[in-house]
Amino acid sequence: MKYFGTDGFRGEANNDLRVDHAFKTGRFIGRYYGGDHRASVVIGKDTRRSSYMFEYALVAGLTASGADVSLLHVTTTPSVSYVTRTDEFDCGIMISASHNPYFDNGIKLFNSKGEKMEDDVLLEIEKYIDGEVPELPLAQGDEIGCAQDYSAGRNRYIGYLISLAVHSFKGKRIGLDCANGSAFTIAKSVFDALGAKTYVINNKPDGLNINNNCGSTHIDGLQKLVVEEQLDAGFAFDGDADRCLAVDEKGQLVDGDKILYIYGSYMKERGKLEKNTVVTTVMSNLGLYKAFDELGISYEKTAVGDKYVYEKMSEGGYVIGGENSGHIIFSKYANTGDGIITALKIMQVMCAKKSALSELCKPMRVYPQLLKNVRVSDKNIVLNDVDVLAAIKLAETELGGDGRVLVRPSGTEPLVRIMVEAKTRQHCAELVEKIENVVNKKEFVTL
Repeated sequence: MKYFGTDGFRGEANNDLRVDHAFKTGRFIGRYYGGDHRASVVIGKDTRRSSYMFEYALVAGLTASGADVSLLHVTTTPSVSYVTRTDEFDCGIMISASHNPYFDNGIKLFNSKGEKMEDDVLLEIEKYIDGEVPELPLAQGDEIGCAQDYSAGRNRYIGYLISLAVHSFKGKRIGLDCANGSAFTIAKSVFDALGAKTYVINNKPDGLNINNNCGSTHIDGLQKLVVEEQLDAGFAFDGDADRCLAVDEKGQLVDGDKILYIYGSYMKERGKLEKNTVVTTVMSNLGLYKAFDELGISYEKTAVGDKYVYEKMSEGGYVIGGENSGHIIFSKYANTGDGIITALKIMQVMCAKKSALSELCKPMRVYPQLLKNVRVSDKNIVLNDVDVLAAIKLAETELGGDGRVLVRPSGTEPLVRIMVEAKTRQHCAELVEKIENVVNKKEFVTL
């Protein structure tokens, strides 16, 4: 697709993603869902400055096409999915560029089930944006839509999160890094209501500081907080709070793979792991698979992207899946990754097993991993080159069962990503260099 990727229409505000794009998206959605009734659409946004601009443009387009709009205002991506599904909206829209810096933004679309919008609808939106289909009629008279405040929907979502906890957090000292993003209005309220003593950082958004040296992409601030305040655990969210990474009581990172291990094994112990399977992406660490093998847990692998994880979960009837980056999906509770639910589920295991977070992670050994990006003129030529394929095969043979090689194209840039996992970081570096050298000798490399 031209505009919409695996996580919506994303780009630099007023350059790659403009207000006319948002307006036309609203125009199409309002008309598309307004066939035999007045379409109803709910919109949420994160804290970046341009989110207000895109919100107003979407509202203008939607109401001009006859749709009624409910505004959640600043909220999380998973809350939009939840409200869309439970309050029977035709469509949900989240304005966010997730973990990107403030000058980027994005438009994420959800269908009436709170799932990411189907590709065939996105393709039709793209055609309308590019003027490849006739102009849509404007609503007239009393057919024109209206917009209203719907902050009550966000408050219901907070209540839903609180209802998911099965243990009191009284006596627990918890750190929260809200990334100066959407979680700042929700996370502390949830943990406070459950009895935790909360220590919150990066909860003062100014429109420009979202994800700026904070949140799940810059975990060191939370690690420092947990160690200095002697906390039981810490949770870091990204800009729209659909992902979460954790920090144990020693200040050590607990990434998405470790979260999948902790909760997957917990579900297995209780006989709750449907079809005895956890869904991962191809970027999950080899150590996760070896740990699952020891426990007799099966796993599926998908392409990178929580969209693909959810699709695989839906197809197979699986209940947990996610990415190393912290997009974790608990399908019993949500149709998308939800950072706060992820934090609550980690707390559930800690409380149920009366165990420190570091102890829960201990059985899983993380293999050193090295990723190198190589800029090329044609990714397809690289990935099909005989010599490159031979170099990859040679590295795999050398590793045997004690490592892994993954060479894949970037989805957004002219890059080939070379990733190697091995027992030592030195071995990773050696094998990455060997493959990179073969790529660099080929005529298709951009110098």
